[in-house]
Amino acid sequence: MRVRTVTWEQASARRTERQFLGAPAPAGTPVAEVAGAMLGAHAQVLSAAELSVGLRTEGITRADVRAALWEDRTLVKTFGPRGTVHLLPTADLPFWTAALTAIPGGASPFAPDVRLTDEQAEQVVAAIGAALDGTTLTLDELGEEVVARTGPWAGDRVMPAFQDLWPRWRQVMHRAGQSGALCFGPDRGRRATYTRPPHFDPLPSADEGLATLVHHYLRAYGPASPRHFAKWAAAPGAWSDRLFASLASSGGIEEVDFEGEPAWVAAGDTDFPEDPARVLRGVRLLPYFDAYGIAAQPRERLFPGAAYERALARGQAGNHPLLLVDGVVAGVWHQRRQGRRTTVTVEPLGRLGARRERELGERVERVGEVLQARAELAIGKVVVGPHA
Repeated sequence: MRVRTVTWEQASARRTERQFLGAPAPAGTPVAEVAGAMLGAHAQVLSAAELSVGLRTEGITRADVRAALWEDRTLVKTFGPRGTVHLLPTADLPFWTAALTAIPGGASPFAPDVRLTDEQAEQVVAAIGAALDGTTLTLDELGEEVVARTGPWAGDRVMPAFQDLWPRWRQVMHRAGQSGALCFGPDRGRRATYTRPPHFDPLPSADEGLATLVHHYLRAYGPASPRHFAKWAAAPGAWSDRLFASLASSGGIEEVDFEGEPAWVAAGDTDFPEDPARVLRGVRLLPYFDAYGIAAQPRERLFPGAAYERALARGQAGNHPLLLVDGVVAGVWHQRRQGRRTTVTVEPLGRLGARRERELGERVERVGEVLQARAELAIGKVVVGPHA
């Protein structure tokens, strides 16, 4: 059977459409649906997640994202891919839980006398789930419950973190989140709280969960190689190779030629935009740790030339909000808020021209709407580059 050939522009245009970056989701689209299309919104900084979702949906503000999270509970803030905090659709938690707990972890970064044994880790995760069932606790309150349910060893302050020592049990907080034992609750003043997400019984098997996760990943970010998936999921490369080989043999995914290299899409998902340049045309703003900037591969095509140095941190995406011009990174931006007013300063890698600056002004206005502020555009220092 002939293998479909896919260009970077075609792949980028399809990802742009499916990420609601080409055209935002219509007003009234559920917030959870948009977050699901992204495979979760990175939420270590909640305002960044609010922007990620808000910029992809007509008419909503951060208040709508917060309502979905804390009132409707259609979103959950928890530890997702790579062990980082994400907003995930509540309805998708069964496959996320089954898949994330099946991805092999790397070696512990801690000294042998600091680590938890496998048995201790299981005890702590079980204790976290039991302590949070039907209630909401601060970190200190949760720690007291975990120690009471396991033993003093769980509370030993031996875990190096941010020029401090944390109790031993905190090594597996992310694992508790990924296994469905823990999620974030509303802040109590300035303190974070934790609770337990809904119970789902029965959960999919590990194989079913992984197959569903790969399918969603390829629909959002395909074509992709097993190593692209491994990087996104923080999984071992050889393990990811075997996973994709198994899914290919069962007919769940199919191979394409992506810029001269073998890559994969979900089975039958081989339609791409006929006019990718039209889809990609224009300027867009992505906040810190936006899912698109992190997951879209190959990274050197999304961050061409000077963008690779300016908009990445030692090759890692997420540390800089991104300016996209015609589908590729062409600068960075930052904002400074004072009361109800925020100034968005954009630092392009090349001169934008009057038309693009007008369009950028509209994008900045939308940033302000999402954040419920009045936003003003400022153009920072221009580094002359490929978009001059």
